[in-house]
Amino acid sequence: MNAQKPQPVADGVHEMVPDELMSQSIRKLRATYAQTPGAPLVHREFGFQSLDAWYEAGLDRKTNLGKLFGHDDQPIHCIVGLGGCQAAFAPAFEEKVLEDRGPHEVVLDSAGRHVLCFKGRRSGFMPEYIEHPVKDVRTWRQDVKWRLDPTSPQRWQDIDATMDASRQAAAKGMWMSQYAIGGYMYLRSLIGPTEVMCAFYDMPELIHDCMKTWLELADAVTARHQQSVTFDELLFDEDICYNHGPLISPDMIKEFLLPYYQQLIANVRSRQLDPSRKLHVQIATDGFAEPVIPLYEGIGMTAMSPFEVASGCDVVEIGRKYPRLIMSGGIDKRVLAKGKDAIDRHLEHILPQMRQRGGYIPTCDHNVPAEVTLENYLHYCKRCIELGG
Repeated sequence: MNAQKPQPVADGVHEMVPDELMSQSIRKLRATYAQTPGAPLVHREFGFQSLDAWYEAGLDRKTNLGKLFGHDDQPIHCIVGLGGCQAAFAPAFEEKVLEDRGPHEVVLDSAGRHVLCFKGRRSGFMPEYIEHPVKDVRTWRQDVKWRLDPTSPQRWQDIDATMDASRQAAAKGMWMSQYAIGGYMYLRSLIGPTEVMCAFYDMPELIHDCMKTWLELADAVTARHQQSVTFDELLFDEDICYNHGPLISPDMIKEFLLPYYQQLIANVRSRQLDPSRKLHVQIATDGFAEPVIPLYEGIGMTAMSPFEVASGCDVVEIGRKYPRLIMSGGIDKRVLAKGKDAIDRHLEHILPQMRQRGGYIPTCDHNVPAEVTLENYLHYCKRCIELGG
């Protein structure tokens, strides 16, 4: 007599947990990714550069901001270990001050970059990068490549705690998002934004070796994570566009980036503990992103953010052209500083149409700027709830 195959357990890993065990915010997010027309919109934010100004104006630092703004409880469990805005070095470079320049200082940061900072202040402003760690094949092999070794013991120090937390989140039905630095952002972090442009022409073998290393590390880390969880999404921080489109040509994207994405995504799909779960792929890029949508859709992209309005992105129009694309962002952060009437007009143009379309999460198209008053932001949040459900 043949033994019966054991049924999958609805633990959020081998099978999705029932809807009734999920929080309202998790159900809303899953309805968004299912592109349910007319479903209530998820209320969250991209980020803030305005908090210090609000605190200085009298906002109590102990305030529960999510409750104040009417944001949904966090429905996403973000699994890290593959970098974000910089490569996932293990070990990282040792941070130290390299040069004193009066009110400024040059710092070696954890990504190996020489960064001009305000003295004693390392965040809250756009830094000036003076030098990057990879200048040629020698510096790549000698100073950098070994820091991306998947077998480094330092890389796995917290793996048990990370996976325990991930399994607990999965049991609640939370959205399991593996966050990673994208291929272009990774190359830019290693080589520099200007220097990498030349490297595509002058050192193509170096670029391919860097990308093979990116793939090997991402494949090893995701494989280890997939022993414990099933991913809902791979989220790549790419930043490949500026205000007129992609920073490199479509042919370069196809040659130097997409093959490595394709291989990684195929490998991840093949390892899912719940093979029935759809794997979403999100690309995050500032700038005018519309020209790269077909390219990334070709390797499985299903979601994109944050659709920067100042660069020409219009989520309503892009949503019409790409009806199956999950979209997040698209609210002009500059409008929030212009007053309540301007906020109303902007939201009334976007939210009713995008809610009916489905598959949309309204957030600012980058961090809320410091010049946005708390009063204006609270009005924006109120109107998002009124129009978005």
